[in-house]
Amino acid sequence: MIDIKQLTESDKGRWVYYTDSFDGSKQYGRLKSWNDKYVFVVYENLARDMNLFMHYTGVATDPNDLTFV
Repeated sequence: MIDIKQLTESDKGRWVYYTDSFDGSKQYGRLKSWNDKYVFVVYENLARDMNLFMHYTGVATDPNDLTFV
């Protein structure tokens, strides 16, 4: 679980993984931004250069499903 209230600007770009609560599968991504309810994550994709994550759209993700790598 990631606590949104504890996030700082230095956390942008950190690697996280999402754990699916149904099947336990994991998906890796980079933290792009957040608001008071969601963390926006750019998930890893073979077609993406993850060094350019800030140029991709982040997916709103429940912070309870995320953990820092």
